[in-house]
Amino acid sequence: MRIIAAASLLASLVVSGLLAGVPARADILPVPPFKGNDTGGIIAYSMATQADARQIAVDHCARYGKVVKFLAMQPYDGGYISFACRWVPYGAAEQPLRTLY
Repeated sequence: MRIIAAASLLASLVVSGLLAGVPARADILPVPPFKGNDTGGIIAYSMATQADARQIAVDHCARYGKVVKFLAMQPYDGGYISFACRWVPYGAAEQPLRTLY
């Protein structure tokens, strides 16, 4: 039993030693300039300076029959604009419209 415990300890030390030598790479996967789902999304600030971020968010939320509510903005390179998709307020006569561009 002691031999098995010693062997497993040695194996875990070898594996953790191998993993310690591998650098963590968070920049391998590219981050898209726009990402969202039915609850909201984010728009890269660099994309917002080149395109109409408000219209992109409105069109995205209208796909789900919702309206947009902007939450926060990080106005620097590498920052994001975040928004939430909310249900159409009670008493609204029609669904949100999508625009064509």
